[in-house]
Amino acid sequence: MSRQYSFSSESVTEGHPDKVADTISDYILDRCLEGDPESRVACETLVKDNMVVLAGEISTSSEFNYQSAVREAIQEIGYTNDDCKFNADDFIFINALSQQSKDIAQGVDDKAAEGKDHEEQGAGDQGLMFGYASNETPELMPAPVSYAHQLSREVTRLRKSGELSWLRPDSKTQVSCEYSDNKVQRISAVVISTQHAECATNAEIRSAMTDLVIRKMLPANLIDDQTELHINPTGRFVIGGPEGDCGLTGRKIIVDTYGGMGRHGGGAFSGKDPSKVDRSAAYMCRWVAKNIVAAGLAERCELQLAYAIGHHLPVSLDINTFGTSSVDEAKIIAAVKEVFSFKPADVVSQLGLKTVSKDGFNYINTTNYGHFGREDANLPWEANDKVEALLASL
Repeated sequence: MSRQYSFSSESVTEGHPDKVADTISDYILDRCLEGDPESRVACETLVKDNMVVLAGEISTSSEFNYQSAVREAIQEIGYTNDDCKFNADDFIFINALSQQSKDIAQGVDDKAAEGKDHEEQGAGDQGLMFGYASNETPELMPAPVSYAHQLSREVTRLRKSGELSWLRPDSKTQVSCEYSDNKVQRISAVVISTQHAECATNAEIRSAMTDLVIRKMLPANLIDDQTELHINPTGRFVIGGPEGDCGLTGRKIIVDTYGGMGRHGGGAFSGKDPSKVDRSAAYMCRWVAKNIVAAGLAERCELQLAYAIGHHLPVSLDINTFGTSSVDEAKIIAAVKEVFSFKPADVVSQLGLKTVSKDGFNYINTTNYGHFGREDANLPWEANDKVEALLASL
């Protein structure tokens, strides 16, 4: 029986207050790992008005000025306009960082310790992680979140290029898709809310967002006369960013992943080094799920892992193909276990998660517009490089 339904996903730009916090946290993480690949980092950021607070735990031999790093991150986001209260040139800075707990460190370290029953690297925490892939877009991502990210990236490009000088950094997008038998039939609604200078008119904003963003970025065959367009529906968005709302690291976990289409274990990503499995194992799950779909073994795939803190093996692994697999799921699981290793240390090494450089892989490239489905960010978990190995195992 044909099933028809609608599904919506959102995206936010790097100037959204929560993404400002994520960006700063990942900027600090990269600075730590560039100088010391063995850094342990759990950096949380709070931003409000013109204040930035860093908190959490960092153990690193990398030396740099934290306030200067925060300033650089804010400058790259684009909060350099005098009409924004939150500004890279003038902010209050509070550093409340401490070192990682020794009790946690001994569980993660790859050596023996009192009360530890192995000498391998253990998981940095307990928890469950999910990875998802779907063949509904070329990047094997759900269409609603993929389209929402495309809109957000274009809004940011128009701002940073200077093509629309009245744009300011804080923006949100949302796309609603109608499905039939799990295939997108049309886009039923699009929402864009973008911060702007006082001088911009509603008519100017709505015309630009319609013609230069929505019509340009979304598939023309999915938009019709009945598609609802809601552009700055409050009528005014001059006060934005941390002035308009408090921002915290880790509050956009659905934007960061699959837009709600795939399940989420609850762990945030930004500001965490790869010993934290809620980040590294989520990347691992995406890598595996994407290769399963890319291999034609399923149209949709969701993989779940779970870990115990300090333990060197996952406590569970499961795959769900939602009835779309071309072979028995048990055989896919067996092939996955043969091709991939899910030990925390092996997850890090297989994906090269400690090797960070400004010109190569780095975490700041993951922070905005989704951690998955990105073809512009040199992300190792987006490679379809295990397709042949999976097929050979089967």
